[in-house]
Amino acid sequence: MKRLVTFGAACAGALTLAACGSSGGGTSSGTAAAPAAQPSSHATVAVRQLSGVGRVLVNQAGDALYTPNLEASGKILCATGCTSFWKPLTVTGAKPTTPAGVGTLGVINRPDGSRQVTIDGKPLYTFSQDSPGKATGNGFADQFGGHHFMWHLVTASGTTVSAGGANSAGTTPASGSGGGGGYSAGY
Repeated sequence: MKRLVTFGAACAGALTLAACGSSGGGTSSGTAAAPAAQPSSHATVAVRQLSGVGRVLVNQAGDALYTPNLEASGKILCATGCTSFWKPLTVTGAKPTTPAGVGTLGVINRPDGSRQVTIDGKPLYTFSQDSPGKATGNGFADQFGGHHFMWHLVTASGTTVSAGGANSAGTTPASGSGGGGGYSAGY
């Protein structure tokens, strides 16, 4: 019985050490999945250079951040079905952080009680069909809960990327209530 307890304690210790070592708090090992030019792995929002777009805001995982035109005043309208595609960037407890020179971060309370990060009062979201280094939602138009949204990437300066033309994937942004790549929204 003593060996079983000792073995269990050793396994628990090893798992704890492994979890601490893989928290992402260290320096990049040069892997392709690590966001480039991220000044602090602890920042809520960082800046990343995206081909064809420029320097945009990203979350800790390196996913591009967007804001919809309808929420520029800070009122949350993307809820329920909308958040299946557009994931709010949220924080718990801590004040959101960013590198110097990147607008003013704040938080707004969402209808579900979570705290969403804003830049200069505009709520920030990631797009479910993006991956680190790939931003495909710029210029998407969709409709949720009777509201027509137009989504824009947020640049390092806190402004939005124009949707008139090709998005970062080199395709024309979707219009109406649908999108590309299997994306369809008309809730």
